Amino acid sequence: MSSSVRKFDDWLNRALDELARAAGEDVETYIFRAVGSRMLHELKHDRSPDLETARAHLVEVGVFAEDAMPDVSSVINDPERLQALYATGLLDSPPEEMYDRITRAAADALDAPSSAVTLVDSDRQFFKSAAGMDVSTDEERQTPLSRSVCQYAVANGTPLVIDDARVDPAFRLHPAVVDGTVVAYLGIPLLDKAENAIGTLCVFDSRPRQWRPGHVQVLSDLAALVGERIFGH
Repeated sequence: MSSSVRKFDDWLNRALDELARAAGEDVETYIFRAVGSRMLHELKHDRSPDLETARAHLVEVGVFAEDAMPDVSSVINDPERLQALYATGLLDSPPEEMYDRITRAAADALDAPSSAVTLVDSDRQFFKSAAGMDVSTDEERQTPLSRSVCQYAVANGTPLVIDDARVDPAFRLHPAVVDGTVVAYLGIPLLDKAENAIGTLCVFDSRPRQWRPGHVQVLSDLAALVGERIFGH
C-alpha cells in the first residue's frame, strides 16, 4: 500500500513508493532507515563519540537489523588462519613505503578515492597501509570487526565485488554502508600457500561503481605483489 509525505508532490511520492517497494519495505520503514543512515553519517563526519551508541540504539528500536550480515565468525576465528596472520608479524607494525606504494597504485589504477591493505584479526581490522584515509594515529589504524567489509572477502577466499552496497541485500545494513563510508567495494583476499586468507587489498568508494573484470584483474595483480612481500611467493 502506498503512502505519502507531506510537502512531497505526486511524482516524489510515487518515486518514494517505488523505491521502498524495490527495497522490500513499506514507506515508513524506508524513511526511518534513510533518516537513521543520515544521522550516522553526520555523527561519523563530526567524529562524534556517540556514533556507536546511536547505531546500537537504532538497532534496538528496529530501524536497522542486527543480524543482516552473514555470520562468518567460524572462518575468521579458525586457528590455522589466525596462526598464519600472527606469523606475518604485521599486526600493529608501522607503515612501510612498499605497501603504501601499492595502495596508492591501486587507488590510481582504479580511480578510487580509498584503498587499503587490511589484516583481519579475530576482533578487529588493522590497516597495514591506506591511501585516501586518515589513519595517522594508532587508534585510526584499526576498526572493530563489526565495521569490516574485508572480513567477508577473507571468509570466502575469493574477490568480493560490490557495485552499490546500499541495494545489496547482504550489505545494505552493514555499519560502514549505513554511515556512507562504503558504497562500492572491491577486495582481493591475501592468501598464503595453504590458502589461508589473512586480509585484503581493497578499494572502495562512497559512490556506486560498476566494477569490470579488468578492475578485478588489476587489483588481483597488485594483491599478488602484496602477497609476495608478505609470504615470499
